[in-house]
Amino acid sequence: MNKFDYDYIIIGSGFGGSVSALRLSEKGYKVLVLEKGKWLKAGDFPKTNWNIKKWLWMPLFRFHGLFSLTVFRHVTILGGVGVGGGSLVYANTIPVPQAPFFKAKTWSHLADWEEELKGFYPLALKMRGAAPCPRMETGDTALKQLARQMGKEDQFQQTTVAVYFGEPDVTVPDPYFNGKGPDRTGCIFCGGCMLGCRFNAKNTLDKNYLHLAQNSGAVIQAESEATDVIPLKSADGADGYRVKWASSTKLLKSKGEFSAKGIVFSGGVLGTTRLLLKLKATSLPRLSDKVGWGVRTNSESLVGVTTRDKDTVFSDGVAISSILHTDENSHVEPVRYSAGSGIWRLLMSPMIKGNNVLVRIFKIILDLFLHPIKNFKAFTVSDWSAKTQILLFMQTIDSTLRLTRGRLGLKSTVDSGEPPTAFIPEAKQIADDYAKIVNGKPMVLLTETVLGIPTTAHILGGAVMGKDREEGVIDKDNRVFGYENMYVCDGSMISANIGVNPSLTITALSERAMSKIKPKGGSSVN
Repeated sequence: MNKFDYDYIIIGSGFGGSVSALRLSEKGYKVLVLEKGKWLKAGDFPKTNWNIKKWLWMPLFRFHGLFSLTVFRHVTILGGVGVGGGSLVYANTIPVPQAPFFKAKTWSHLADWEEELKGFYPLALKMRGAAPCPRMETGDTALKQLARQMGKEDQFQQTTVAVYFGEPDVTVPDPYFNGKGPDRTGCIFCGGCMLGCRFNAKNTLDKNYLHLAQNSGAVIQAESEATDVIPLKSADGADGYRVKWASSTKLLKSKGEFSAKGIVFSGGVLGTTRLLLKLKATSLPRLSDKVGWGVRTNSESLVGVTTRDKDTVFSDGVAISSILHTDENSHVEPVRYSAGSGIWRLLMSPMIKGNNVLVRIFKIILDLFLHPIKNFKAFTVSDWSAKTQILLFMQTIDSTLRLTRGRLGLKSTVDSGEPPTAFIPEAKQIADDYAKIVNGKPMVLLTETVLGIPTTAHILGGAVMGKDREEGVIDKDNRVFGYENMYVCDGSMISANIGVNPSLTITALSERAMSKIKPKGGSSVN
């Protein structure tokens, strides 16, 4: 491998890329991580999401924040951008999925996944600094009351989260990795987890996997977007690859290229799928025709319940501190933003449903007319995030989309089953019942009411596992069909609906994939 610039180039630094960077570096490989987002420190994160320049990733407008929003015909996708990927903006929860995920017919024939991953989930939890949330907040108490009303109080529990609690606002030497990690500061329960933690308490990937990877020699090059991956000599990449990159933040684009023996695609579902679709049409024609297929959401519904009570505050705590399992396929979690972070109010509308856009617009107007005082208070509340409890409803019910290349970028079509819907009856009932408890009014995003497009922060698939290239893009060990020394380790690899936050599962699957690569000098890479 001495003739290459690097042994491995990893494209993306999220939940899969960070694992790959650390484990390959520990095995003696020379590793480069390319990340299109910025390397953000505590002072770079916004205090509220009204600071859209610091919050949003929209390079066209010179916004280089950590949060992305992408609208397709069938789904709106929320994501994270920056060194650490989705860990910068996710809500900290790291649950192990329930049995239906492991037994899903879409991938259960590949392996006994519950058995395969039983050792990697504990490892992932340890690396991510898992801890039970120590506090119950106002929104959690209301959810527990709802669970009692439903006869499911035993299905209510506080979450396990990737947060250092310690003593609030007290900084201590690394508490996780025998002093090899950075100093950490105890959580102050400000509710700002999804804006980027400004107080050094959230266990983002730059504070564990990526930090340790750097200690082991890995190089992380931020603000650099991979644009091409070209096999050297042999068509299957057995002789290595040339990776081209370009600046993702500069007006005058700087460019470069590196050579490597192996490649790991870890750009998240949108990043990896977009790049693989481009490469299949150009420099990597041997990629499976299944690139872009099998894209899933967690069948989610996001509802904001805005209270009219002056003394109620929902913004204190960590982003998600409890969960209610309403049945074996469904879950609901109360989600919070920090006080003052109410930009979502600009996109809110009454929660209604209808078969077409005209019916839905009519129902919105009717709701505004029939409930003028409730709507007025919901729209004009002084601090939206402090007075609004977001409910995240998720299901493991399976349906899939397909992403393809269009003239203006990626576009979505239905792959199999019913397309994701913004109108889930169970979610509406839960929101209505919750609203009665907190004296509030349920509101949802305009993209859902007017356009009928659901929103997800848990997009999966696009480069899924399969028994062969006719079924998937990668095999059960994450190796890309048709190419040597090439892997996919991110949410795009997952072939079934998880039904809960997928970050821990992405971490565990990536740990498993990297465990199968021999140390440098031990044998061939594969």
